[in-house]
Amino acid sequence: MVPSVPSPAGRPARRVRPSLLAVLSALLLALLPLAPAPAGASPAPVAAGPLHVCGTRLCDAGGRPVQLRGMSTHGLQWYAHCVTGASLDALAQDWRADVVRVSMYVQEGGYETDPAGYTDLVDGIVDQVTARGMYAIVDFHLLTPGDPTANLGNARTFFAEISRRQAGNPNVLYEIANEPNGVGWSTIRGYAEQVIPVIRANDPDSVVLVGTRAWSSLGVSEGGSEQEIVNDPVRADNIMYTFHFYAATHGQNYLDTLDRASRRLPVFVTEFGTQTSSGDGGNDFAMADRYLALMAERGISWVNWNFSDDFRSGAVFREGTCGSGGPWTGTGPLKPAGVWVREHIRAG
Repeated sequence: MVPSVPSPAGRPARRVRPSLLAVLSALLLALLPLAPAPAGASPAPVAAGPLHVCGTRLCDAGGRPVQLRGMSTHGLQWYAHCVTGASLDALAQDWRADVVRVSMYVQEGGYETDPAGYTDLVDGIVDQVTARGMYAIVDFHLLTPGDPTANLGNARTFFAEISRRQAGNPNVLYEIANEPNGVGWSTIRGYAEQVIPVIRANDPDSVVLVGTRAWSSLGVSEGGSEQEIVNDPVRADNIMYTFHFYAATHGQNYLDTLDRASRRLPVFVTEFGTQTSSGDGGNDFAMADRYLALMAERGISWVNWNFSDDFRSGAVFREGTCGSGGPWTGTGPLKPAGVWVREHIRAG
């Protein structure tokens, strides 16, 4: 079947047939490691060493607060050819990013179709991200079904293996459920409390990122709030809770939710866009700037969606950039959202 490239948070999406080059590139990347970082390459500007959660903040080994800023890949089953040695060099050196979210869909042609292949692919990309001085978020990209317990077996298998391979790498964080939806917080918390020990068995000190209710909106998209987490937190240490927003859709109510939650909970914005919640449409840079101002004030780390040349306005590169192998640097290959987010990463 022709895959349907999904929108963030499960909105309808246009059906797209991947190019032959994209398919071949993805297969090649699954079989071969990415090119190593060039000798003498400068690491990302914020390489703070091992991270941990201190209070409501992400901190370095010395207890100093750290704010990470970077990009998320699109689904690796479609856009692995956008993640190359050259594109990662550009992200680390030209964009000056310090974190990359490696987005591995579980369904929709992703992990469940080839667990070994996708584990190898994620492992290779994480190695290359961290070789360039950046942090890597391993994103177990659950979306449909929204109940994470439907993929509990897959999660156990995947995280047991990837944490075994990456044990001892201080630049790895684990996001165990992208956007839970349609289920209560108690179900999500129960899932987290079964998956986190699998990671801890191999990597006891890593930061784990827990998806929140209603497409990682801290519950607000389904009429809830962060209070349900405050009242019944995940029973584990060194964790953060995720929040996702799209500035042209998620207005003051969502910004207020992030404001309140970040005063009481450790929050990491592992996905956001300047567009509508479909990842497409016009950009609301003014609202996005308000979110970034709050995140700067609170030291909330963030990752923008997405580092690809997908047709939507939320993909930073113009269509065809990945298939032609770049260029990756400067603003020439970028859509307006790409120009905006590159500027804000560099400004940090």
